[in-house]
Amino acid sequence: MNFTRWSARLPGTQRRAAARDDRSSVPAARAEYARPEPGSGPADGDTPRASAEISQETAGQPSGPALLEDLSAREILGRLPALVALVYGPDHRIAYVNDAYAAAFGPRPTGATAAEAMPELAELSLLPLMDQVLRSGTPRTVKSRKVRSGNSYTVTCTPVAPAAGLPANGRSKDRNGRNKGSEGGVLLYAADVTDHAEAAERLRTSERRHRETAVTLQRSLLPQELEQPDDLRIAATYQPGGTDAAVGGDWYDVITLGAGRTALVIGDVMGRGVRAAAVMGQLRTAVRAYARLDLPPHEVLQLLDGLAAEIDASQIATCAYAVHDPNEGRLVYASAGHLPILVRDEDGAVHRAEDPTGPPLGTGGWIHTSGTIALPPGSTAVLYTDGLVERRSEDIDEGVAALERALSGAKGSPQVVCDRLIRSLGVTAEHDDDVAVLVVQHPARTGTNAELFHNASLDLLGGIEAAPRARAFATGVLTSWRFPVELCDLGVLAASELVANSLQHGTPPMRLGLRRTDRRLIIEVTDGDDHLPRRRRAEPADESGRGISIVATIASSWGSRRTPGGGKAVWCEFALPQ
Repeated sequence: MNFTRWSARLPGTQRRAAARDDRSSVPAARAEYARPEPGSGPADGDTPRASAEISQETAGQPSGPALLEDLSAREILGRLPALVALVYGPDHRIAYVNDAYAAAFGPRPTGATAAEAMPELAELSLLPLMDQVLRSGTPRTVKSRKVRSGNSYTVTCTPVAPAAGLPANGRSKDRNGRNKGSEGGVLLYAADVTDHAEAAERLRTSERRHRETAVTLQRSLLPQELEQPDDLRIAATYQPGGTDAAVGGDWYDVITLGAGRTALVIGDVMGRGVRAAAVMGQLRTAVRAYARLDLPPHEVLQLLDGLAAEIDASQIATCAYAVHDPNEGRLVYASAGHLPILVRDEDGAVHRAEDPTGPPLGTGGWIHTSGTIALPPGSTAVLYTDGLVERRSEDIDEGVAALERALSGAKGSPQVVCDRLIRSLGVTAEHDDDVAVLVVQHPARTGTNAELFHNASLDLLGGIEAAPRARAFATGVLTSWRFPVELCDLGVLAASELVANSLQHGTPPMRLGLRRTDRRLIIEVTDGDDHLPRRRRAEPADESGRGISIVATIASSWGSRRTPGGGKAVWCEFALPQ
């Protein structure tokens, strides 16, 4: 290889040559403009002294191009702070290593193969790459490769075309006496990037710890164990985004409201990291508190909207809140900017819950409303966050449509349906967003299983005969359900007290309802007055005011709520012996 001709193409060579060429032309310029003052110079025909001296000083020295030819590649490469090595032939025999390379890895014998004399290339996994560069004639670069010493290098392998030979100050021969420049080779240029690599590793470690903290916080704020209502089967899945994606604020929850009713919640805080997870935790806690008030879904979101603005005005969150009542066979829901709930019928048809949908939480100034969607026995409802259906390359409606198609063929337990939807939508461990999915099944019961679920109700017309009729009805129903005598007596007492409270403080229409599941007995009385009862301490001389206290004492739990048509429902529950 001709180092001289090749060196002319090195970066910076032209600038050095140009600088030398300028210096070689300066004396001529000085001679051109160094003219004596009139009357003070030599006689005409004499050569000016300055011009003669400059001509003598520059005589025999090369011009700019000649200086460039005289500047060897070895001199240029030897002064570079980067590591440079030149190998030739298919065996990658060593032709040259500069001083920086020798200082980093030690001197290398000329003519030896790189595989034998340059173990650092194997540590950097460069030998196969050098073969490829030699064959293809295309330069390749590998970034931040580490050697055993702990240093990291970014290495560029550049193909070098064969040349007729080397100049006298750069020619050397291999062990067989051949000129090394007679074969093609590879020039290795390695820059030490240890400081950058260590800084990047520290940054990655910090980001990894930050992400692990956010994931731990996120998971700790999610339900550790889902509540399982008597009438529903529920499963949920949360999957954080891949290592390149910060954890978001997706959450879900299942809240038992009493009297067989269940609240289902899914939400997403628009943000990443610990802050989003913390806001999510506050919203989830607030939802559970508001749910205990047993308010309609749109009123829960109305309260949550104001709270979200107080928590952090810069954080926007979406949320869907739905309530299932086994006596109605439907979901009553409200949505604050969240994706629609999907319901799959027993025959495989998928329905999408449409309006009403309001803006996200924290925006304020919006009156939320509630809607309904049927959830009959045998159907499955899916609540999810946008990470499941949103893709950068397609519209989100296409993702929802893909989820509908996947849901139409998804059968099995709720957990199986969760897993199938995750796989069908292509969500992997390296997904770019976190995903939360809540699957709710209302199973169709037949045979022996259906015998454990019963309903009975009685309309109360008022008057003095209402209380005796209610006691007789409760006694007959509870006896037919084959409850133990003790439970029958407690159930009749509770029904009597609730009916008496409704007769005294409520208005028609009034109804007594009894419901049994495989785990509990539920007694509920409804009337047309919307004033909710409260438990109070009756004085010894009071003739009334003890009914609710008696019910609260003998029952496992009790509560009250306003009904949509204007009125109230007061209920209590008894746990069945298992």
